[in-house]
Amino acid sequence: MKPYDSLQKRIAVTTLSIAAGNALLAFLVAAFMIPHDILLGGTSGIGIFLSRIFPNLDVSLVILALNVLLLLTGWIVLGRRFALTTVASSLLYPAFLALFQRIPGIDSMTDNALLAAIFGGVLLGVALGLVMRVGSSTGGIDVVVLILNKYTHIPVGVYVWLTDFIIIGGQALFLPAESLLLGVVVLVLETMVLDQMMVLGKAQMQLFIVSQHYEQLRDALLNRLEAGVTMALIETGRLQERQKGILCIIPQRKLYDATELIRSIDPLAFTTITKVSEVHGRGFTMARKEL
Repeated sequence: MKPYDSLQKRIAVTTLSIAAGNALLAFLVAAFMIPHDILLGGTSGIGIFLSRIFPNLDVSLVILALNVLLLLTGWIVLGRRFALTTVASSLLYPAFLALFQRIPGIDSMTDNALLAAIFGGVLLGVALGLVMRVGSSTGGIDVVVLILNKYTHIPVGVYVWLTDFIIIGGQALFLPAESLLLGVVVLVLETMVLDQMMVLGKAQMQLFIVSQHYEQLRDALLNRLEAGVTMALIETGRLQERQKGILCIIPQRKLYDATELIRSIDPLAFTTITKVSEVHGRGFTMARKEL
């Protein structure tokens, strides 16, 4: 693929992900959160809470003001590229929310508050994941989350949980206990789904194989399974024999074929299998080098 085509593809994917994530976020807030008084984190939670105290306040306008303030912070700390991709979210989300709130019947999709919390939590994780996977955010508190992640390298999902817990806890002081419980359901589901979304389609399986038939296994994995293989010089523990170990990274769909292939060549092969979150480099994100 030519560099220009690759750039255009990245721009298209980024644009669609940001738009879809913000549209989905606005939909779930309008359809599930606001109608059932479910506590919500982020600037959305702050905006909803303030609108309950001051009925004349427009939720979408409050969220817009908070997003702009935090956007400026993100520009300073995370850089211009991050800020430029986040500008769209900071404006799109309040706009989508104002639009969805005007759709007749959107606030009556379900009269079951628990069902609304479950759907809202799952969709919230998907929405945030769509946006964060392309290096952007939905604006607002997500900017704080990404700043903390940049300097501490603690998973994004942990900070999402922490910041939302603080915001939800503050709202709980003034709202019914049931709203707090539903908010916790949303928070737990959001965190679980977000963590999965961040590695969706990127996870691979890592095999490390110790066998005296390493040459046969290497050729079979390379040619029959078309997998990437790295050979490592090792020494066995008990017998202290020098030989080679095989490190192999494969997609999850090839795991069964790989284990059957190993078993057919050497039933006694010592094999460990580990799931890795993401893989980059030649043979995966780059074409294999031809001999």
